[in-house]
Amino acid sequence: MRNLTKWSGLQTGCTMAKNGIEAGRLEAAQYTQGFADIHPPLSPHEAYVEADRCYFCFDAPCQKACPTSIDIPLFIRQILTGNELGAADTILSANILGGMCARVCPTETLCEEACVRETAEGKPVKIGLLQRRATDAALDKAEADKTHPFKRAPSSGKKVAVVGAGPAGLSAAHRLAKLGHEVTLFDARDKLGGLNEFGIAAYKAPNNFAAREVDFVLGIGGISPKAGQKLGENLKLKDLRNQFSAVFLGIGLASVNKLGLRGENKLHGVEDAIEFIGKIRQAKNLAKVAVGSSVVVIGGGMTAIDAAVQAKRLGAAEVTLVYRRGPAEMKASRYEQELAKISGVTIRFWAMPSKLHGTDGNVSGVTFETTELSKGKLMGTGETFKLKADMVLTAIGQLLVPDDFGGAEVLALRGGKIVVDEGRATSLKGVWAGGDCTAVGEDLTVSAVEDGKQAAIAIDRALRG
Repeated sequence: MRNLTKWSGLQTGCTMAKNGIEAGRLEAAQYTQGFADIHPPLSPHEAYVEADRCYFCFDAPCQKACPTSIDIPLFIRQILTGNELGAADTILSANILGGMCARVCPTETLCEEACVRETAEGKPVKIGLLQRRATDAALDKAEADKTHPFKRAPSSGKKVAVVGAGPAGLSAAHRLAKLGHEVTLFDARDKLGGLNEFGIAAYKAPNNFAAREVDFVLGIGGISPKAGQKLGENLKLKDLRNQFSAVFLGIGLASVNKLGLRGENKLHGVEDAIEFIGKIRQAKNLAKVAVGSSVVVIGGGMTAIDAAVQAKRLGAAEVTLVYRRGPAEMKASRYEQELAKISGVTIRFWAMPSKLHGTDGNVSGVTFETTELSKGKLMGTGETFKLKADMVLTAIGQLLVPDDFGGAEVLALRGGKIVVDEGRATSLKGVWAGGDCTAVGEDLTVSAVEDGKQAAIAIDRALRG
């Protein structure tokens, strides 16, 4: 597990807004400290020492645990011999977003958990930080030399539409361009990157890293980005199928689950956690981002943790994260749970929201009912407790919007997501999909990258007959 450093934000005694939500709670230095890179990069010497710990296992379990199947022993050996760019080539050939994945992947439950050093000593090789060391070197060189480490194949004469410029879409677009196809990359937002740009904690990818990586991906050439193009509005799946040889959908999950409680849509201070995170990520001055004094976050995934920790680091006096099940059932990893606690977040398990309270149109508290498992089913116990709150952030899952592509009559769905085969082909001829919008894999950046890669390989095979 990665090292965790104690962090605490100090209140400055700023004047509170009437509803308790206020910007500028901290001194400038505290924002800098709280949102600094949570995992500073390894120095050359640190990287060498860490790489030397690797056993370079044959049939390495760490590689099997990586969703993109990066040859981890090879790239670590390359780092050990001083060949960081060679290591980057090994990584990026399997995962073109290896830089971001090195920052946000739950390596403690993937490659590092599988590391034989973890099994033997409880101290795995720091694979994520070594991956970052190599990919950062490649990105720095590409920016300095205005080059790209990969070259495109001769033109195939085929045009492919990629809808969604998140991890899955970027991965698919890059691989398709590398294989010689012309790609048009559509995205609903005015800035590319998807959740990498708008949906993860700012301290995980500071210094505009997500945008830098997008530029790196586009640097291969053959990819024409078109922002502000939303499927179901100014972009129609039927038209794309007529205009392009193939279509890849990496549209993510455009809607969010609701609490289903009275006042959810009317009380000021009740906000979607993803939107809250997005505001922080896009803020040029963190002192301008408002946060409550008493914040309640509802949910148990990475989004809930990211929202809770950042609320605390923006200066909230109290942040409580409430999850309906126990710690073992949380989608957020054990590391992320510990990070929240060390950041000053209180986590309460086995409780679900039952009522929102408000005063003068502002949220003032949440009543929770405790829960338990009864014959394998989650049930309320009837016992309740109330938490005061001037801000409530909801992170209870996201939803696909089938109307954007015509619904289940157009694409087969399972569990509210798009059904795909091993090559990520949908039920509709000429259309592939990957990432969070599909009914396979985990909701992880690295899994989305693999979806995009595998779909591109399948699309190339189909287009070439």
